[in-house]
Amino acid sequence: MSLRINHNTSALNSHRNLAANQARMAKTLEKLSSGLRINRASEGPAQLVISEQMRAQTAGLKQAIDNSETAVSMIQTTEANMSEINNLLVGIRQLAIHAANEGVNDEVMLEADQQEINNALETINRIARQAQFGNKRLLDGSNGASGTTTGNDLEFVGATLQTGDSREHGFDVKITQAATKSNIQGNVALTQEMVEAGETLTVIENGKMARYTSNADDTKETAVQNLRSEIESKGLNVDIILNETGTIEVYHREYGSDFGFQVSSSTAGVLSENSGEIQGSNMGLDVKGTINGESAIGKGQVLTGVKGASCVDGLSVRYYGEGKGVLVPPDCEVADIEAEGNQASVEERPEIPEEGMSVGRVFVAQNSMRFQVGANQNQTVGVSLQSLDAESLALGIANRSGFQNLGDIDVRTFQGAQDALTMVDAAIDEMTATRGELGAFQKNTLEANLSNLRIANENLISAESVIRDVDMAKEMAEFTRNQIMSQSATAMLAQSNQLPSNVLKLLG
Repeated sequence: MSLRINHNTSALNSHRNLAANQARMAKTLEKLSSGLRINRASEGPAQLVISEQMRAQTAGLKQAIDNSETAVSMIQTTEANMSEINNLLVGIRQLAIHAANEGVNDEVMLEADQQEINNALETINRIARQAQFGNKRLLDGSNGASGTTTGNDLEFVGATLQTGDSREHGFDVKITQAATKSNIQGNVALTQEMVEAGETLTVIENGKMARYTSNADDTKETAVQNLRSEIESKGLNVDIILNETGTIEVYHREYGSDFGFQVSSSTAGVLSENSGEIQGSNMGLDVKGTINGESAIGKGQVLTGVKGASCVDGLSVRYYGEGKGVLVPPDCEVADIEAEGNQASVEERPEIPEEGMSVGRVFVAQNSMRFQVGANQNQTVGVSLQSLDAESLALGIANRSGFQNLGDIDVRTFQGAQDALTMVDAAIDEMTATRGELGAFQKNTLEANLSNLRIANENLISAESVIRDVDMAKEMAEFTRNQIMSQSATAMLAQSNQLPSNVLKLLG
């Protein structure tokens, strides 16, 4: 073996191994101190990319969980306010029933009932205006899809979360068929001789039957009026009128093909074509048309955009046609009808061309609440809250007192009290339906999604941990190995540094 002093190759080799051992031990110390297997991109570029993407998802899921929990709190706050409005509506209904007890009520009692109802309506309006979550109003209509219409016979009914915003230009509403009521008209005039002989007239609607047999003391008018009284007392939802020609007409009070009734008369042609046989009414028609050129489904007077239609999905409008469906035929005695407490609905439908006619435009302002409940773009849900003040409840409900909404009810007359009950029942149905929708949204959308988010967050953190976190036991073993190797390399470097001194022994 030759001896050299200019270059100590053994020392260089020992130093290189020592430096490598020290570097490995430094990385091991970094992993042990941070708890991460990958602290920089050079330690695993692909794994770092996957890990950082998972970290972004995890942060998004955590925020989505917080968003969902806040949304649940908002829905609960909203529902609590609606519950109080519901209680007020129940109280109003009780007052209307008291006012309808005409036999014992005097003017002072009726006025007291009306004053209490007015106070309850004011409270409903105050709750609708003031209910809020933080600074966000809840029930004033600012969190729903509100709308207005042009056209005398067109009315905005409602819209959903999927309905587009059209506050600038509006959606054109075209009607190809107006709604009608199921009806039947006798083709034989009722005569005084028939009445004196004992004419039996029968009307059946929704399983309820009203029947009257005339007597010798009746006139044609009183016979029809007595049948009308039977219809009212039995709760049939139909109207009956006697024309100047003596023929009898019966109409259902609701529009559309879902409503019908049956009639019978002891004289053929007065109501039924054959004597004593039950005959069904002519079927009513549902409105037909389009909204913004898109297909729409008609039910009664209400036209609703079909599911999936661009911009008009869920948009509903009501087309009344001429006179909002409270029309009296030209040959009727208006004064007589009103005196008898009847406002018959006989249609004189406007002429509609075959291609349809535009009846107005509907303008929708879409302000429905949307919640980000996912970690990624467009993972949102939403709910629409309409205004719940008295003027926005029980819209478009047919009644004889001319009440347009809940805020109009007046129980100081018998008919007003009866119609107030109809309006309040409709308002309660609307309120409970909205509360049910909110409850379903909270339970089946927010809370179910919240549970799913928590599971997804747990699984994603576990997956990211597999990629990024260090195995402490394995790394401790590696650290111990590197420490021993470093100590060994240090000792060998000291030995290799002693090798050149052997050259001095040659000089002796």
